[in-house]
Amino acid sequence: MKYVFDPDILREVAHSHLDLPLEEMLPAIARDLAERYPGRIDTRPDWFFSNAGGVMGQLTILYASLREYVIFFGTPIGGTGHTGRYHFVEDYAYILDGEMWYYGEGDVQKTEYRKGDVMHLQKGNAKGFRMEDRAWILEYVRGPVPTMLPFGVADTLFSTLDFRTLFRTFSIYTRHVLRSVRKPR
Repeated sequence: MKYVFDPDILREVAHSHLDLPLEEMLPAIARDLAERYPGRIDTRPDWFFSNAGGVMGQLTILYASLREYVIFFGTPIGGTGHTGRYHFVEDYAYILDGEMWYYGEGDVQKTEYRKGDVMHLQKGNAKGFRMEDRAWILEYVRGPVPTMLPFGVADTLFSTLDFRTLFRTFSIYTRHVLRSVRKPR
């Protein structure tokens, strides 16, 4: 199956801007990705909350289709949660700022990821995680993105009842999917 994005290029782009302050780093990464993937990346941030797996953060979508997405995700105050277990997608988290701790089933020690590290969650796996103090990532997911939907909205439907964010999530994601359909691979 052919995908638009290459995880190695995403890592290379993220790494090339790690020396910048976060406020400059995020737009620089978006601009660089827009140059590497012409017509694909939205460089205008449209941040919205995300409550999933017990953790609250915020995100902005750089690219989304039915098969892939690239986002910035993070929180300035930390959080703890569950990655979700996705049988059909794989997830790459490129740590841009802060620190993230992960553990899998059977692990008795955490694995720490810091600025510049990449956590790759393979299909069918899940981890507990903590965004220590603060953390910001460039996240890339490949596979059938709609299969992640139940995990992505369960906290909103059964806990926060933040329907404004739910509406924004669907409307912004749909806008990006329609944009991706107009520009085929």
